[in-house]
Amino acid sequence: MRVQIIAPHFDPDVAATGVMMTGIAKGLAEAGHELHVVTSLPFYRNNEVEPEWRGKWVQPVDVDWGRITRVQPFPMEKSSLAKRALGFAGFTGLASVVAMADRWRPDVVLAMSPPITLGLAGWLAARRRRVPFVFNVQDIFPDVTVELGLLTNRRAIAFFSALEKFLYARADAVTVLSNDMAANVAAKLDGDITRVRVIPNFVDHEWITPGPRENPYRDEFGLAGKTVVMYSGNVGFSQPLHMVIDAARALADRDDVVFVINGDGAARAELQRRADGVDNVRFVGMQPGTRMPEVYAAADVHLVPLREGLSRCSVPSKFYAILAAERPAVVSIDAGSELHRVLDEVPAGLAVGAEDTAGFIDAIRSLIDDPDRAAEMGRVGRRWVTEWASPASIGERYGELFAELTDAKARG
Repeated sequence: MRVQIIAPHFDPDVAATGVMMTGIAKGLAEAGHELHVVTSLPFYRNNEVEPEWRGKWVQPVDVDWGRITRVQPFPMEKSSLAKRALGFAGFTGLASVVAMADRWRPDVVLAMSPPITLGLAGWLAARRRRVPFVFNVQDIFPDVTVELGLLTNRRAIAFFSALEKFLYARADAVTVLSNDMAANVAAKLDGDITRVRVIPNFVDHEWITPGPRENPYRDEFGLAGKTVVMYSGNVGFSQPLHMVIDAARALADRDDVVFVINGDGAARAELQRRADGVDNVRFVGMQPGTRMPEVYAAADVHLVPLREGLSRCSVPSKFYAILAAERPAVVSIDAGSELHRVLDEVPAGLAVGAEDTAGFIDAIRSLIDDPDRAAEMGRVGRRWVTEWASPASIGERYGELFAELTDAKARG
């Protein structure tokens, strides 16, 4: 089957959505599908196109399983929602032109959100070829930005909400990461759950594997011999990382414990100001994707905080990579959400309520005070995640969905 994929990021870009879509594409290719990926030129690390990719706005390259066409992403200041929307609009327009002008005829089109505007590119490309359109939703927009208070203009909210419903209604299938997200999308389809499919993100447990804690990452950033409590990922507004600073203050008397915030994002500057004078906190910039197994291995305990109300819009996929690395996680997220349910069934870490700072600190303290318990949680999590979802299995599920939709289309 021929699959056209329209995604915001793709290998070698280091964004989480790029890692996920690269894995899905890998699984589809291994299953024998031919792909054409339309994506951005790599820019995520520094919010500007990487030097080796500059010079042309459209750069196609043939690969063993098909073609990748990378286009100018028009990166804008991350802290300005209006400027980011303008950049997304430019990228979406260019990606739409490339996808629709493609002489290679797909059997199905898969588009990823965010940005939600890429759904328009997917719908237009699928409509032009009269093939099924699958909308892969990683975060539900505009719900996330409304919950965070980043989008308050009523007209803008109404516009994006209308666009969201327009795209859901025209997709042959909407894929989401959890049952919470599925219920959210179905409510916007007047309760029609049949068009919504839950296909979780994968974890490549053959790449993310248990490794020694004492490694070059620790040596480079002065962490040797310490008990490391780490948050690794986007330093944005969806993550209440002030809780990490508060936990570091509460454990400031522990000379053996250091908190590491590994990553970059729009909220980092303010977070660093908040951490001024807190000597047991280290900020480390985003690391190359090839280094992630080492980064995950360097921590004794990993942290996964998500703001209250966001579990119905988003799932922190880093949780599964942490388990693959054989490390325990302390999760702060809405009670009853997907990750709470996992940790109720699989003792691979501790879960507390969203933005429950006292519970968060107690959970961290209990794991660093009992390293044997923490190590056993890591082993349990690793065993579970290796059976949960691989790139091949997720690619197979998408392949089955594509076959179902193309068969239905053929029957009229």
